[in-house]
Amino acid sequence: MPDQLLETLRDRFGLEEFRPGQQEPVRAVLRGRDTLVVMPTGAGKSLIYQLPAVLLPGLTVVVSPLIALMKDQIDKLTEIGVDALVVNSSQRTGEQRDAESSVTEGRGDILYLTPERFRDRDFFERLLGREISLFVVDEAHCVSQWGHDFRPDYMMLGSIAERLGRPPILALTATARRPRCAKTSSGSSACGSRSSSWASWFAPTFFWKSAPR
Repeated sequence: MPDQLLETLRDRFGLEEFRPGQQEPVRAVLRGRDTLVVMPTGAGKSLIYQLPAVLLPGLTVVVSPLIALMKDQIDKLTEIGVDALVVNSSQRTGEQRDAESSVTEGRGDILYLTPERFRDRDFFERLLGREISLFVVDEAHCVSQWGHDFRPDYMMLGSIAERLGRPPILALTATARRPRCAKTSSGSSACGSRSSSWASWFAPTFFWKSAPR
């Protein structure tokens, strides 16, 4: 598997090596483990689900609250030949219909959604007809009821994953504190009861400074 990972990394993503903290969670995901990743912004969290999505047999569902960033991700993936889909409220009716048809017809390696999209019963029925190989919760700190970024629909993701056949769950965040994130995600079933893995907790933009008064 390591050789296959490096081959895919180079051939599909044009990268010669993993960044620090990427390879361990990628391998954990491919082994079917639930994985919780805390990494700084810009450290390469997206690759941790994008690379497995290319190798896994079914669809990778990525739940994210950031509609503005979805198009950027889709454009980059399409450019390197990854079949990526998105369904969100910013699309025109025709664009949504085409994406939903692609889901029904079994196309797509990766599907980007907002958590609110699961309220659409017709669309959810389409997902139930697919093999979901990986369920990704991006910006996982939004599950915390104590945070200012709290999104109520994130609290349903545990039950959503169960209905989709309980695929491995990958939760990603750059802002959660380690103990709180682990407790909150497990408590809301966002990371379930399977084993979790910490990839990184190093943020070079953060520093402590003390000065005499």
